[in-house]
Amino acid sequence: MTADITVYWDDRMLDHEPPKGAFKFPFTPIVAAPEVHPDRRERVQNIQAMLRHAFGDTSETVSPDPANRKAIERVHHSDYLDWLIEFCADGGGRIDDTTTGLNEHTYDAARVSAGAAIAAAGQALDGSKSDGHKSLPYALCRPSGHHAQPDCADGFCYLNNVALAAEAALATDGPADTTADRVAIIDWDVHHGNGTQEAFYDRDDVLFVSAHNNHGSWHPEYHPQEGSIEEFGEGDGKGYTLNVPLPPGTGNRGYEAFFKRIVNPAVTGFNPDLILVSAGQDAGPSDMNGRNIVTREGFRQMGDMVQQLADETADGALALIQEGGYQPSHLSFATLGVLEGVLDRTVDLDGYGTGDPFEFLDEPTELVDEWLEQAVDHHRKSPVFT
Repeated sequence: MTADITVYWDDRMLDHEPPKGAFKFPFTPIVAAPEVHPDRRERVQNIQAMLRHAFGDTSETVSPDPANRKAIERVHHSDYLDWLIEFCADGGGRIDDTTTGLNEHTYDAARVSAGAAIAAAGQALDGSKSDGHKSLPYALCRPSGHHAQPDCADGFCYLNNVALAAEAALATDGPADTTADRVAIIDWDVHHGNGTQEAFYDRDDVLFVSAHNNHGSWHPEYHPQEGSIEEFGEGDGKGYTLNVPLPPGTGNRGYEAFFKRIVNPAVTGFNPDLILVSAGQDAGPSDMNGRNIVTREGFRQMGDMVQQLADETADGALALIQEGGYQPSHLSFATLGVLEGVLDRTVDLDGYGTGDPFEFLDEPTELVDEWLEQAVDHHRKSPVFT
């Protein structure tokens, strides 16, 4: 078998289980029974089922090594890691008044998840196998990572997978035979990748481009970042953080414009050695944790555009790092769309064809255009725009 997709996965990532409650919030007596946390194992189990059905003959699964302490400390502070290990050893629980919780297995699961992202980045940098065939590296990460900051957990994230993958790619002792000089991270998760932003805010060797709902800060201590266009980087990193808030209801056309007007020119000007995608598919029309309406076709389009961009700027070096997506059934359709786009292949599903049964709303195009225009006008100041 010649694999077109290499999936980095291990069942140890299923051991993480956040506390039940009222959706993601603490339990309240006005709810009859505690609800499973939205970061439920069925999310990734559904993606696995999709991979078996749609790409069973052309995908392979590789169990990654857990990230070691040295690799993790490229991003995270030692004191935070000590706290995380101890918190899990004590049985876990909810972190203060946040929506983020852990059990005794969370740290170990997060290390495996981070290891998956690091391995995927290494494969992308190394390029073709010995037979000349190129396989898409896809890190099926659970727990997700892009909200985890150097010194704290946040937003269901504990170790920042994509940031750790970028740091490993830039390190001389990283997972690949080749060392990257510049890494571009494209984050299309519907929530701002505040942790990734924080990790590279004063750096010019990592370009961070994020499209997200305009949710702002959701906690003064654990998530103070706003994700606004004014958060633009500082020092050497000024102009290398490009935030693009999008209005509720942004759909396929808005994300296509995001790519054409901001992602493509910025990444081309940056000229990376590697592109990493924080691939959260929670911008879908039925996701209860977001407010956008991107369909399978929209994700297919984004997959196609990011692969073309990688071919044009990074010699095809591209890795997908799974982030959010909290309607478990639609997550399979959306992630299928991403992979269809990257691989330039459309899968005809029995009973569904090539479409998306969750599609049902029209996009507010004028408002999307207005917000994108504001972002474009601001980000022209970035040194990556030519």
